[in-house]
Amino acid sequence: MIFRQLFDQTSGTYSYLLASRRGGEALIIDPVLEKVDRYIQLLRELDLKLVKAADTHLHADHITGLGALRDRTHCITIMGEQSGVDVVSMRVSEGDRVKIEGLALDVLYTPGHTDDSYSFLLPDRVFTGDTLLIRGTGRTDFQNGDPRAQYESIFGKLLKLPDETLVFPAHDYKGDMVSTIAEERAFNPRLQVASVDQYVDLMNSLHLPNPKMMDVAVPANMRVGLAQAEIARRGWAVAPGDAMALIGQPDIVLVDLREQQERDKHGTIPGSLHAPYSDLEDNVRPGGLLHELVASTSKRLVFYCAFGERSAMAVQAAQDAGLASSCHIEGGLGAWKQADGPVATGRRHG
Repeated sequence: MIFRQLFDQTSGTYSYLLASRRGGEALIIDPVLEKVDRYIQLLRELDLKLVKAADTHLHADHITGLGALRDRTHCITIMGEQSGVDVVSMRVSEGDRVKIEGLALDVLYTPGHTDDSYSFLLPDRVFTGDTLLIRGTGRTDFQNGDPRAQYESIFGKLLKLPDETLVFPAHDYKGDMVSTIAEERAFNPRLQVASVDQYVDLMNSLHLPNPKMMDVAVPANMRVGLAQAEIARRGWAVAPGDAMALIGQPDIVLVDLREQQERDKHGTIPGSLHAPYSDLEDNVRPGGLLHELVASTSKRLVFYCAFGERSAMAVQAAQDAGLASSCHIEGGLGAWKQADGPVATGRRHG
């Protein structure tokens, strides 16, 4: 496994780059906007392709790099389903897995610092965001924080991981880089409590000043979605209500770009072809599945995904590949469901 821990000194933020090797797919956790050029340079140096970028929660002390990385690499952006951000490509919940080639991270819902806090778990290490820090825990006094929920996240989930599990947090202000579950259980001063009530009293007595960047970072981080309006302005978008009339049309191919676990969990638009976003580059080039489908049948591709981000990027890629009739469903399956569009449920492949 390729693993790099990267540090932003201004905000004390750790970002993590992970990859396996064969095809060079990579994932970044908790990227910082000001470090995006550095991430891009490192990806180039290591010959990696960024396919996913995830935030453990809505950050208040720095502006996230999710949007900038998506715009520059066309990667999938990921946050928890409780997050109040406008749009990300994929929302995850407890029990899901974040996958890239050769790696799969289990998703743990660990609220308390914020109500959208998640941790990501590999067999030997856990990325805890601000839920569990090295010799500390994330504050619980803003962004719907809840010390009682944090106690359960830490004692009920994280501290039940194997003792040797490495702990990689989103922040550190003392220069510590990594810990273990056993170390934190034994030496973290905030975890030396006898009860949840004692932990709540401890956290409620901290009275910390607000993060310096909070008034700037939180509003900025709430608006990370791709500007889908530009795709619509070019005539490459279909509103969900209009798209319903396309179901069953002989000259239309509905293309579902989501991953199989999303299809299993949230259903599909009836009759749609599954062509995951991760394969898009190959599928739209000459000789690829979608390119040849259009070339041989003159069918029109109508892409959709969860919230419209991947499909908007797919339309641009398809247009660049000469598939000029391609379009996408604005707002994805989320908007489709809001418009009462039909959804096929149950596990289905294809």
